[in-house]
Amino acid sequence: MGTPGESVRLSLPQRDPGGALGGDAGVILAAAGCDRTEPAQRPRALYIHTPFCVHKCHYCDFYSFVDTRDQQVAFVDRLIAELRALAAHAGTLESIFVGGGTPSLLRIDLWQRLLGEINGLFDLSMIRQPWIAEHDDPWREVTRGEFTVECNPESASPELMAVLRAGGVNRVSIGAQSFVDAHLKTLERWHNPENVAKAVEAARRAGIARQSIDLIFAIPGQTLEEWDADLRIALGLGLTHLSCYALTFEPNTAMTARLRAGTVRACDEELEAEMFRHTLATIRSAGMERYEVSNFALPGHESRHNIAYWVQKPWLAAGPSASGHVHEPRGSATTPMGTYRFKNVPRLGTYLESDPARGFSPVIDVESPDALRFIRERVMMGLRLQHGLEIAELLNDLELMSPPSRKRLQVVAERARDRGHLEMTPARWALTDAGFLLCDAITAEMIAGVRV
Repeated sequence: MGTPGESVRLSLPQRDPGGALGGDAGVILAAAGCDRTEPAQRPRALYIHTPFCVHKCHYCDFYSFVDTRDQQVAFVDRLIAELRALAAHAGTLESIFVGGGTPSLLRIDLWQRLLGEINGLFDLSMIRQPWIAEHDDPWREVTRGEFTVECNPESASPELMAVLRAGGVNRVSIGAQSFVDAHLKTLERWHNPENVAKAVEAARRAGIARQSIDLIFAIPGQTLEEWDADLRIALGLGLTHLSCYALTFEPNTAMTARLRAGTVRACDEELEAEMFRHTLATIRSAGMERYEVSNFALPGHESRHNIAYWVQKPWLAAGPSASGHVHEPRGSATTPMGTYRFKNVPRLGTYLESDPARGFSPVIDVESPDALRFIRERVMMGLRLQHGLEIAELLNDLELMSPPSRKRLQVVAERARDRGHLEMTPARWALTDAGFLLCDAITAEMIAGVRV
């Protein structure tokens, strides 16, 4: 689909390319002990990446391409081999997220085969439980699971939705981006805006009760009035979840090349800020609440999978360019936790050529455990959440590793609090509405102080 999507990407600087932890994902999972720990301690989230798109959108920097060689069968064959290898390292899955690319482009017979394998390989008992959102707290250990598939409005057919639901999918995320043809053209999005509502309805009729859509604001030439209209059309669809992303000019995208060439102009910063404030007020008035900088949901319908990313739970990764994150067992209360991060090779040809008997994908950009980096990531991810950053354990860990870092972090936080940008309690630090406008700057200042 090539949208910002809900699936979270993390920057993975190259630390150990092909070295002691290189080779394939199995080496990393073994180093982290995922095959030796009790099932309850193993990763309980799974991300699957499908790289195929009907067209490469100009703002997209996810790994995706137009498949001119009909490689879907080969891809699913190799993906199933990888999932079989990963299954031994997984606990009972709380969430699965299939992103892309455009997962809904996969042929229906291939979806049937893939879903059959997933249901046979993994413990999906939590995902199979009926979804009841009332009085649910997404920040506690979840009691029901989530299986999300990203869909393009043009390929989200009733037939596909029926197959997804039969295979256990209970949530879809649909890439709308805008309901204005001119802005879709600017983004190089090739879909009819009217098909968004049809896709939502197809999901409902199939029994997929939870639907989310993605919207983009601060598109070149977009007015506040047009953005308001997009929001109100989306809210009129009766969704359970809405993602609203400011357009980002990512490196190495066609949109950034157009910006440099002067054929498009970035949105004025003050207009973008006004759109951000208007988004919050409009969506809150419809009964949704922001739970992350760009994500809104009805109570109990927050994305379980993305919360797992933001609170740094471990997850497994399958498919080319998919990123994984697994924890090193914590030795004791005085040993801060470390994590391994890795990225599957981002080339379909290399992925398909890798040994299917081994199963695991070749990996790049491996990060070995680094306790201070883990804390910086906890700060970066936690401050994005309306719930805020759980601070007590983090400060204790910093006191063990780097007392000056603990002091620097506290000073920056108090400064943000005094400006009205941060609420501080002994348990949690959380940005205010005003602070969310400056989230990146506040976060950067905080993590800069976490060092040896």
